[in-house]
Amino acid sequence: MNIIETKLPGVLIIEPAVFEDNRGFFMESYNQNKFAEKGIQNQFVQDNHSLSAAKGVLRGLHYQANPMAQAKLVRCTRGEIFDVAVDIRKDSPTFGQWTGITLSAGNKKQLLVPKGFAHGFCTLTENVEVMYKVDAFYSPEHDKGIRWNDPDIAVDWPVDEPILSEKDQHQPFLSEADINF
Repeated sequence: MNIIETKLPGVLIIEPAVFEDNRGFFMESYNQNKFAEKGIQNQFVQDNHSLSAAKGVLRGLHYQANPMAQAKLVRCTRGEIFDVAVDIRKDSPTFGQWTGITLSAGNKKQLLVPKGFAHGFCTLTENVEVMYKVDAFYSPEHDKGIRWNDPDIAVDWPVDEPILSEKDQHQPFLSEADINF
């Protein structure tokens, strides 16, 4: 397993060891001991799985507020996404900055999104499946978001007119968001 640091401290790209032959491949997508050896101490408690049928679906930018903040370990198991993490820790020197990476079934990379970051992704292909682990249970009353096209963040999304949920169309801008990390 290879760990790559991004420009945002704590946001990590994880490249698992993949063993391929004429039958296909094998990989450990998560091994608590190996992650701990690399300094990743999260105790994941829930797995989530989404399907986005169309190319251009954008989900995000989402986070859970304290005390139910979540770290996420994200991977794309079918298709391809552009995955984004945004630092929303007000006291952070990288507050409001973002980083993005293409995750796909083919490259098998994963993104670790720590607590204090908003997360979102845009599908680059049809019929995309994304799976992610979280280290705190889902809490509807702590479920928050930020507008996907906030000009203060200026994510360079690969789509101009994404397919959005009703909820994501009306998220607040970062300057108005309920954040307390």
